[in-house]
Amino acid sequence: MTEVHDRIADTASVQTPPPARTPAPKGLSVRPAMLRRCAAATIAVTVLAALGYLGWQQWERRQCDQAANVALQTARDYAVTLTSSDPSSVDPNITAILAGATGDFKDRYTKSSARLRKLMIDNEVTTRGTVLDSAIKSATTDRVEVLLVVRQTVSNSAVSRPGTDLTPVGITMTKVNGAWLASDVEVFGVQP
Repeated sequence: MTEVHDRIADTASVQTPPPARTPAPKGLSVRPAMLRRCAAATIAVTVLAALGYLGWQQWERRQCDQAANVALQTARDYAVTLTSSDPSSVDPNITAILAGATGDFKDRYTKSSARLRKLMIDNEVTTRGTVLDSAIKSATTDRVEVLLVVRQTVSNSAVSRPGTDLTPVGITMTKVNGAWLASDVEVFGVQP
């Protein structure tokens, strides 16, 4: 019995070598840990790129909103300048209108301002404009279209009682050298 016992003891003390690794097929020698690292890096880069893009979009939207708000307020002020005047302030008013204009609108207004000046002075025209409501139609960081409703009270030497009109106006504001200027003014319902 000792002989059997010795054999069992000898077998137990013999260590079996670890199984030999079979080589990976050619082209597939990448280890699973390496695959996990590559996948994690790819996911991290994708997430960072997505967050960067979303952050850029948010920044761009905020820039556009800020530009639109400044242009809207400038258009509201400009509409009051366009619709308010009296014989004693015609010249400063025309100067202010031209200073706030650009492009084709400025060219058109420059051409008609002498005739308008004469008409206002000769007929003792007094106008007072008030913006009742306004909205942004479209906006980019350098061009904003604004819609306004303007109440304008008009009196002149021929009519003793002032009249009041509600006028829808569209003003396109364009950023020129950091300043918002009116590049187009359209009075809806009025033929040019």
